Amino acid sequence: MRNRLYTSVSGAVIVNALVFLIIACAFALSHLDADRYYRTVQEDELLEWATFWAFVLAASLSIQAALLEWRDRQALPWFLSGIAVFCLFVALEEISWGQRIFGYRPPVYFLDQNYQQEFNLHNVVETRLRKLALQAVILGYGVFLPLLQLAPKVGPLLDRLRVVAPPLSLVPVFLAAYALYTWYPLRHTGEWVELILGLGFLFPALLAVFNYRTTSDAGESGKPPARIYLISATAVISLGFLTTVATRHQAQTHPGNVTAVRAELRALGTDFRSGKLRQRCDLHKRLYTFVRQYGQDYLFDGAFSNLVAQGLPQERADFFLDPWNSPYWVRDSCASRSGPRTTFVYSLGPNRRRDSTRYEILDDDIGEYIRPARR
Repeated sequence: MRNRLYTSVSGAVIVNALVFLIIACAFALSHLDADRYYRTVQEDELLEWATFWAFVLAASLSIQAALLEWRDRQALPWFLSGIAVFCLFVALEEISWGQRIFGYRPPVYFLDQNYQQEFNLHNVVETRLRKLALQAVILGYGVFLPLLQLAPKVGPLLDRLRVVAPPLSLVPVFLAAYALYTWYPLRHTGEWVELILGLGFLFPALLAVFNYRTTSDAGESGKPPARIYLISATAVISLGFLTTVATRHQAQTHPGNVTAVRAELRALGTDFRSGKLRQRCDLHKRLYTFVRQYGQDYLFDGAFSNLVAQGLPQERADFFLDPWNSPYWVRDSCASRSGPRTTFVYSLGPNRRRDSTRYEILDDDIGEYIRPARR
């Protein structure tokens, strides 16, 4: 059947080994170097960009496979086209449609309704529903669809409908993603699951291209050589690394913005030292989320808000945005062997990415210490 995808034994072993290696790396990094793990899972770092490229490549290959199916059958390749659209949508959602790259301010609806104050749709949806949707995609596409294709009556129907299911050999990959997401053993486990899911769409798209286009390597079986999986996974990680490095040098260092952010942070420091705001250990929130979640409405009338009279745009004041249209953050870290209890408010700075640790404001980030006072 032209719609059925198959992998060689060596290919199946490599694909599953790659995914389980990623999971092992996540656990090892979390336990061996907590600071490096923390940075790796942040926005605009390697993990997010690798996920972006996995979905972009999956979308590109799905489009290519759809065109090949159209050429062969002269029928609308609706399923592969739908997969391509889905993967492209997920990729752009992953980077908030370029918001942090270009530094534009999202519409007010997203600033107010999206707890991450980003221009994307998935964070507007209630957390429980978002989790159920992702689990449904993992199980529906990666587990149930390949199994249904084996059923005597359902399989032929799926073939007639031109549904291209992942091969049965990739079911362990999707089951691992589902188990990891349900168990959630590490902080930011969802970021690792998204990368695995991206690879889970990339590998079947790669197979679909080989399925519709016979090459000297693939032969009549339409199975790509096992090394293709290694090459594609390496490409995802390499592109993720290169994009991470490139975006670190995108800083907009307008002197007026730096002066403004320091004045705004001093005002926020005054608000926090006033004693009117709730402070709690082990807290790391965007300021607008902090105000909404803990009922800290005083900040709407404090020293920061009063800067509107000196030229602070009202919309930035309402949603606690810095001059680069990124949210201001508050971090209150408990005392530990790493340091005393530390509280500070900060901006991600001109490069719009997090460089600080739990106890220190570092590199491009700009901040104001509340506790303990530091010079």
